[in-house]
Amino acid sequence: MQQQLIVFGVILGSLFLFVNGSIRYDFVALIALLILALTGIVPAGNAFLGFGHPAVITVAAILVVSSALLKTGALDQLVRFLNKGGRSVSVKIAALMIMTAVLSSFMNNVGALALIMPIAIKVGKHHKISASYLLMPVAFASLLGGLVTEIGTPPNLIISTYRGNAGLESFSFFDFAPVGIGVTGVGIIFISFIGWHLIPKRKSDEAQTDFFEVDDYMSEVYIPEGNKNISKSIRELLFQLNLDINIVSIIRGKKTIIAPNASDRIEECDLLVIRADHVELSKLIEKSGFILKGSKVIYDESGKMLSDEEHAIVEIVLRDDSPAIGRNIVELDLRRIYSANLVAVSRKGISSYYRLKSHRFRPGDILLIQCSKATLQDTVSKLRGLPLAERGVDLSSSNLALKRNLTIGLFLLSIIATTAGLVSVQISFVSCAILMVLINVITPREFYEAIEWPIVIMLGALLPVGEALQTTGGADTIAGLMISAMHLLSPSLMVVLLMVITMLLTNLINNAAAAVLMAPIAISLSVRMGVSVDPLLMAVAVSASSAFMTPIGHQSCTLVMGPGGYRFGDYWRMGLPVSILVLITGTPLLLFFWPL
Repeated sequence: MQQQLIVFGVILGSLFLFVNGSIRYDFVALIALLILALTGIVPAGNAFLGFGHPAVITVAAILVVSSALLKTGALDQLVRFLNKGGRSVSVKIAALMIMTAVLSSFMNNVGALALIMPIAIKVGKHHKISASYLLMPVAFASLLGGLVTEIGTPPNLIISTYRGNAGLESFSFFDFAPVGIGVTGVGIIFISFIGWHLIPKRKSDEAQTDFFEVDDYMSEVYIPEGNKNISKSIRELLFQLNLDINIVSIIRGKKTIIAPNASDRIEECDLLVIRADHVELSKLIEKSGFILKGSKVIYDESGKMLSDEEHAIVEIVLRDDSPAIGRNIVELDLRRIYSANLVAVSRKGISSYYRLKSHRFRPGDILLIQCSKATLQDTVSKLRGLPLAERGVDLSSSNLALKRNLTIGLFLLSIIATTAGLVSVQISFVSCAILMVLINVITPREFYEAIEWPIVIMLGALLPVGEALQTTGGADTIAGLMISAMHLLSPSLMVVLLMVITMLLTNLINNAAAAVLMAPIAISLSVRMGVSVDPLLMAVAVSASSAFMTPIGHQSCTLVMGPGGYRFGDYWRMGLPVSILVLITGTPLLLFFWPL
């Protein structure tokens, strides 16, 4: 009993830290593992066996393969049709969601989102559809599509191996498809024709279609000597320029004027901290003669930012595993290490009045960076960001075309080998990833950069924690508490209860962590109820990937927050109905295909 209390305490403490976010989730998982090892609950010799777990190895391999598919443009031709056809919002959303779901079934969720998100933005601009109507459905589709195959999402891989721990064979590649396809199909239909109406519209000015619909950028402009606007008051300057900008502070030597008055005058060599969108910022530079701090940006006659022959301007959204997270521009040393200049930054709800060098980056921040065209892809990869524009891969290159075809061939061969049962999923996809290095589709450095190490570390550390929950009898205790509700609920409703608990959990912590914690409980519950373990494990798999109600439950939801202009509370408006729909659709499907 004492060991159970320690395990429960460690898990509850971990959940608190997962939600709190003060310590990154991979370190929370390592701390939990070390506590259990130091208390002897997890034997010291077994503490790090989780890092060799088939699910962990397969997740890493899938990330590498997904990166290769993105790099070679192997799937670009499949999505170009999305900018064609009618202007119906529902049709566009359905097309984007279907393509995202199909891709997400066979590659990493975030990889599918990375491919479709810039296309969704382009479709929105072309047809004057608010990006907020398109990006949340695309993010949700990346989660739904992952339900279809064993490799579609980490929870499926975890659940598959837990079935092996229950004394049965692991689930096969397409065992998830009957339930996954049904839930995904219903979800796409609902969101395409009803759900998107529940999304609050952001950036209502639809005429502004030349730039991405993000929050205003925080940027810095320098007043050069002899500028024509020196000695003008802020009121005079803004009236004369007729621009929608906000001068939030003036830095004059060592003095900072926060929220300056309209009567304050601009002086030579002042540094202005400006809040403005992309359009107004470029017009300000063109009209005023001010200098955008840290950039050699070129503008056309209309004031639009352009790239010169050697440099490119690109917008990227930061992932939660970016090396920039939690650091400011000085600590990151962007210019020296990444050969890039930070032109501006945008964040939902940004409120800083101080210099950009004090701005600490968070997941979902959008950076406007300038870098060499030759190193653009490498810079974006190192920063672990998603570019908010199509990558412009030159598919006419015969060498690239060959690599693209080889990538597709190896990928399909891995799927066929796994589906036919010739080799296990981990062997198949690790072989695929290694072959892509050997034939020079990706470099060894890109191989390691493609792996989301925080996810791998978290999984490797949490798997022994999940096993400890089972070996100490903790899972049986929780299952026993749930069994006490059986006099009120039928076995089918017990499945629903398991799904609801998992859904609530996965909206607060990483979906893989939710699967690791809930799978042992599902196994114990099946033993207590005297029913098959399959429907309960499938229930956990489906609900662990249903992180629709918050932007923190899954990376896909976090990454569209900035580009879509969403607030935290926007997600549940459509996410709650979709979650209920998953319960209503998923429960009868999994009980039909996997009877109790």
